[in-house]
Parts: sequence; C-alpha cells; structure tokens
Amino acid sequence: MSILDIKGLTHTFDGKLLFDKADLTINNGEHIGVVGLNGAGKSTFINIISGKIPQDDGEVLWTGNVRRAYLDQHADIDRSQTVMEYLQTSFAHLYELNARMEATYEKMNEPGADLDALINKANRMLETLTDAGFFDLDAQIKKVANGLGVGRYGYDTPVAELSGGMRAKLMLCKLLLSEPDMMLLDEPTNFLDIEHIAWLVEYLNTVKGTFMVISHDTDFLDKVSKCIVSIENGQIKKYSGNYRQYTAQAEMNRKQYEESYLRQQREIERMEDYINRNKARAATAGMANARKKQLEKMELIKKPTTVYEAEFSFPYTALHTREIIAVNRLQIGYTDPLLPPFDLSMDSETKLWIRGTNGIGKTTLLKTLTGFLAPLGGGFKFHPFVKLGYVEQDLNFPNPDETAVSYFSGRFPRYDTKKVRAALAAVGIKNDLATKPIRNLSGGEQVRVKLAVLNNTESNLLILDEPTNHLDVRAKDALKKALLAYPGALILVSHEKEFAGEICPKILDIKGD
Repeated sequence: MSILDIKGLTHTFDGKLLFDKADLTINNGEHIGVVGLNGAGKSTFINIISGKIPQDDGEVLWTGNVRRAYLDQHADIDRSQTVMEYLQTSFAHLYELNARMEATYEKMNEPGADLDALINKANRMLETLTDAGFFDLDAQIKKVANGLGVGRYGYDTPVAELSGGMRAKLMLCKLLLSEPDMMLLDEPTNFLDIEHIAWLVEYLNTVKGTFMVISHDTDFLDKVSKCIVSIENGQIKKYSGNYRQYTAQAEMNRKQYEESYLRQQREIERMEDYINRNKARAATAGMANARKKQLEKMELIKKPTTVYEAEFSFPYTALHTREIIAVNRLQIGYTDPLLPPFDLSMDSETKLWIRGTNGIGKTTLLKTLTGFLAPLGGGFKFHPFVKLGYVEQDLNFPNPDETAVSYFSGRFPRYDTKKVRAALAAVGIKNDLATKPIRNLSGGEQVRVKLAVLNNTESNLLILDEPTNHLDVRAKDALKKALLAYPGALILVSHEKEFAGEICPKILDIKGD
C-alpha cells in the first residue's frame, strides 16, 4: 500500500535545477536508502517531503494520517530540559492522557459526581495507558537510550551541557522512541561510534514501519536498506535490493543513459545538418521543413549530470623519526578530565585509528593536540620539524557567506585567481560552486573545500576528525586512496570501520574509567 506519492516534483535551489518533474512512490514498510552525489539534492529532498520547505512545482501526497518524524542534524532543541525530560516528550500524548485520568479520579470526590460514568472513563484511559506500556516507560526509554550510548550522559544532565554531537544523538533517540509511521533520517551515523551503529542497524532491521535514510556510510546502507532511492539527472529513481545490488544496477543504467544521450545528440546533429543544407533549395525545402518539425517534437534526453571528481594528494615534507609525537600522562577536557591520564608514542610513518564511544573525548583529544584546547594535566611534545595538517569534524567557517574562492584565497594569499580556481577544481569545486556562498554548498562540498586547503599544505602528520562525514562515495574513495599513498603519519578519528580499517594498521581504543 502506498503511503507517499510524489508527482512531477520540480525544484530549483540557488539557481540549480535539482528535480525536474520527478516521480516516486513509497510503500508502507519499505526500508529505503537515499543516495546521490554531493549537491544532488538529498537533504533538499528530505526537507521537501518532511514539509520543511515547499517545492517549486509538483505534488507530495501523503496517504491518510501518516505520522512522520525527521532527524535534522542542524535542528536545535530545548536546552532547559534534562536528558530524561527531553526523551519523555516522545510520549507526551500518554503523559497528557495520564493527567486526564488523574483528573477524572479527582472528580470522583466531587459532590453529585456520576461515579459509574467516571469509573468507566478512567478504566478506558487506564486500559489505553496499560496497552501502550505507559507504566514501564522509563525502562523502555533507557533501553533505547543505552543502545545508542545516550544513557552515559546521565539522565538528570541538562541538555544545555551536551555537545552538538551528543544533542544529535539525543534527537535520534527521541525519534526512535516515538515510533512514527515514517522516519526520515539524514546522516544518522555521523555522531555514532561503531558499537552504536551496530545497535542501530539491528534496531532498524526490526522496524515494521517505513524509513528513508540518507547516509554516505555504504556499509551501513547495505545492512539496513531493502531498496535504494537515487537522485540523479534531476530524477528520483528507485532500485530494489540493498546498496551493493543498487551499484551494479545503477552503473549499467548510467552507461545506457549516456549511450542514449550521445546517440540522440548524433541524430540531432545529422538532422540539423540536413536542414541547414536543404532549407534553401526549392526541391528539398519541404523535406527540410518536415525534419525541422520532427526535431521540434523530439523529446530530448537531458544531459547526464556532470560528476566533479575529487583528486586528493597531500604534499609531504620528509621527516624520519622514531617519535613524531610523544604523549605523557595527558589529561583532556574542558573543566574536568574526560579520560584517565594516558601515554602515546608514534613514529613518522604510523597511521593510527582512534576509536571510542561517542562523547568520550576523541574530538577533545584532537583539539588538544592541535592547540585549540589546553591540557588539564600531563603533556605532549611534537618533533621540532613536524608540519601538521588538521581537518576538524565541524563544518565551521569564519564567514559562511563568503565564497570558496574567497575562503581559499585568504589562506593562500600568494595564489593568483587561476591557481586558486585550479586548486578548488582539483577537489571538485568547479564553475559556479566556487563562487557560491559556502553556506549554500552541500555538506560534502564544504568538506571538499576544507580538504582543498590540506591539498595545498605541506605536512608530515595529518590529524583528521571524521573526514568522511558528508562525502559521497566517489570522494570518499579518492580520500582513501590519498591517505594510503601519504608517506607521513596519520591520526584518524572515524566511525566507518571499512574506511579506517583499510588505512590504519594501528588502533587506539579510548575508554573511560
């Protein structure tokens, strides 16, 4: 049974046509992965069907009273509540019903009350609450919260004290608890560690309702998707099967589409050539006019989407040493230590993957090593000739209204315009992408801008915090290739086992007390 029908969806964002009379039908109970290249319109698509932004044209038709919930990584939440109070809002309707039941009991004490009617009313409410598991809600909440690692924050902790990543995980927890008919999930694994991604995979595979999930974590998509929706060439195409099955079908379709487009272009050229050669000749003008009418009626195949490939190659300054960094009894945190004191030593060729539960301090550690935070105790020392390259997890830019060209030029003032453009083009930020405000670029395109800086910075130690967040499959493969070829040392924080495991032979598991 269909729960969502999209007909003739047309939408333009920042001058780019993302959807051109696109159609899609979603059936009840489907588990769907949403894919597409950076900037294809995945998040815009989810925002349209969630009702957050209106489409330019076309229809988005939900069947009946479908309850839907949207995980928006950029949304904010009430920071005055505690963790438990926020999660309990998933069951606000049950708490309201319980309050009405309590009020009904109070009315029984009023003079002249119709006790039989009030008792029957209260019993119906009690039955509804019991069937919904209201009296075991705290246990139900904690089961999901502990599965995602939210419980370790402390249920009495104010939301205001949580980091952005913690709040994103909290929002995911609330969404799962609400059990909507349709879940719209935008990059739900970005702030999850490996253990909690595994829990989410298991949970989603038991969901009886429908969900659509955007993710660049192909292993995750492969495990939770029963079909794939691909945004390509202004259309929304639906493929049966998981992600790996989709890639095989999509590659075949892509080649067929390109061949059809080229074949039609050749036919158009032949017809235009015939028309131009014969329209002025009396004997053949009729034939030329007929060809012209035929050409005007032809349904044109849209030009295949231009794929801006990324090429990463991080300049290396030679440094051969047994100890590029030495960490001694280091304590990290903001006011109180997040971790026990620890030691670490790396040589100039070590590639280290740092793992650990979300919120335990991986990002805090990287910010301490790169000088953005001061140690709370102990210390660390880099080799005197170390050249550091760093990409943080957050998509923070000093001025998101400036363009990629302006941002990059500010970091390399000696580069002329041609060299700036070439540097950005190398990572796939070409043409109008380079001159748009950074805030109007997709998350993956913003990551590419940051990596373009790294592409032009000499280093012998790279420190990367979740660099694959938001990158599409092609860009992620290019990044993996560059990191494997990089001769220097690497400290990598990543929740993607398949990506990090192939790059880093050495692993540091960070654990709390």
